[in-house]
Amino acid sequence: MSNTIAIVDSRNGKQADLPIVSGALGDPAIDIAKLNKELGLFTYDPGFVSTCSTKSAITFIDGDQGVLLYRGYPIDQLAQHSSFLEVAYLLIHGDLPGPAQKTEFEHHVTHHTMIHEGLKLFMNGFHYNAHPMAMMVGIAGSLAAFYHDSLDPEDPQHRMITAIRLIAKMPTLAAACYKHSVGQPYVYPKNNLDYCSRFLDMMFGVPAEPYEVNPIAAKALDLLFILHADHEQNASTSTVRLVGSTGANPIACIAAGIAALWGPAHGGANEAVLKMLNEIGDKSNVARAVERAKDKNDNFRLMGFGHRVYKNFDPRAKIIREMCHKVLNELGIHDPLLDVAMALEEVALKDDYFVERKLYPNVDFYSGIIYKALKIPVEMFTVMFAIARTAGWIAHWLEQNAAGDVKIGRPRQIYVGPKSRDYVPLAQR
Repeated sequence: MSNTIAIVDSRNGKQADLPIVSGALGDPAIDIAKLNKELGLFTYDPGFVSTCSTKSAITFIDGDQGVLLYRGYPIDQLAQHSSFLEVAYLLIHGDLPGPAQKTEFEHHVTHHTMIHEGLKLFMNGFHYNAHPMAMMVGIAGSLAAFYHDSLDPEDPQHRMITAIRLIAKMPTLAAACYKHSVGQPYVYPKNNLDYCSRFLDMMFGVPAEPYEVNPIAAKALDLLFILHADHEQNASTSTVRLVGSTGANPIACIAAGIAALWGPAHGGANEAVLKMLNEIGDKSNVARAVERAKDKNDNFRLMGFGHRVYKNFDPRAKIIREMCHKVLNELGIHDPLLDVAMALEEVALKDDYFVERKLYPNVDFYSGIIYKALKIPVEMFTVMFAIARTAGWIAHWLEQNAAGDVKIGRPRQIYVGPKSRDYVPLAQR
């Protein structure tokens, strides 16, 4: 069986034999690097739906089968047995840590949680009602001005120190953004708490009285962070890699990833789901909402259904659905929005319109309900995503730079503007 594919230009009969590249799993790809040189052609692929931009050993997705693997481990196994920091270690290093490695990694993360006091002055420069994601983009990027001692992409030690710092400090920054928005004093991280408990304490603790973290809330948050830790070459991860290809420092790359995540079609999707559920209001209105969603002339859309990659049930949605029920039950919360969500899910799994189009509930469908149950404000939903995805972003940045042969990203285009024309003096226009 040939490991090349022949591309013939029907205009002139020229042929290029292009290599077929196969990975450990998934569909093979055609290496088109010499296509332009041999045939004078580029490929045209808006949205890069059929284009592989890199080789990676971090995450694998089979959208047809509903499979998500982190370094080969099924997401459901990690969700059941692991913790977010253990998953972060796995994404970064390629293997699950042994006991000593786990302890050391958690120690390093725990003791890099504080942020420079000068950052508080920067924070206070934001308007009191600034969106937390706007603050996160600026504050995360500013870390490079405070921790510029370890930003050399070519230095392995610098790369790892910055990776630890970003994973450790992102929750501290996120909680500070929230505290700024509600006019409360910033809470210092308590290093005797685990990763998610520490974050919840920084979010909701106040100096006036002690705050006790609910272990159910911390466990739910840890699960959400695991499910959101990485998702292959999505828009924000691709952004991190593209910026990283220029040799930019890792903090700048992560700040760019946060900016990309802010888009409502990406990280803001779970916020859109909650808004949709509120708009529907009651499960008695679900049938009408579904009919509106089917109507091409109606602008109403059902958010949280379907996925760019998954053509089956999102494996993360199955896991998070269970946790959603557990959190609401154990916290004693009866949320009418869950009734709406359950009614919508029932329709989606039975209605021919949804089944034929494979519009299954995705991870965003349930995550917003859990965040709401944990009293996380809607405007903080995408910030939560950024905390979790930092582990994946930095893993991809580390993988990219460890390879040592980074080529600067430079997509091509099909020019559709005016052809060459002569300048016309102002008086003659």
